[in-house]
Amino acid sequence: MVAALRFVIALFGVVCMAIALTHIAFGPAAIPGALPINPTMDSEGRFFATLFLGFGGGLVWTSRDLERRGAVLAGLLITFYLGGIARIISWLAVGRPDKLFIYLCAVELILPLLLWLWYRRAFGAVD
Repeated sequence: MVAALRFVIALFGVVCMAIALTHIAFGPAAIPGALPINPTMDSEGRFFATLFLGFGGGLVWTSRDLERRGAVLAGLLITFYLGGIARIISWLAVGRPDKLFIYLCAVELILPLLLWLWYRRAFGAVD
């Protein structure tokens, strides 16, 4: 159970890093349904993609020693969950996004909870 959890968290991190690198390399062209944007917004998007790259790296690092890095995992999962909340705020503020981002919002709200429950079960509810 612990080995599978480590693998899933590491895979989650690698996927986040791949998404970030795609956004850094291709900018808004990597976003389904995106319109051309000005240089300031492009710069901002690529900057935030580097933070997502670090987030993914943090997941990979955490996966290597879940026994001692449970608090870090919790912080990363909370951050990802809050990303889903931010998508809801955006939807309410400016309108419905592309369908892909609705699915991503669901993933961002569900996956952290599932991974945390799995972690708690794997380590006997010890943080």
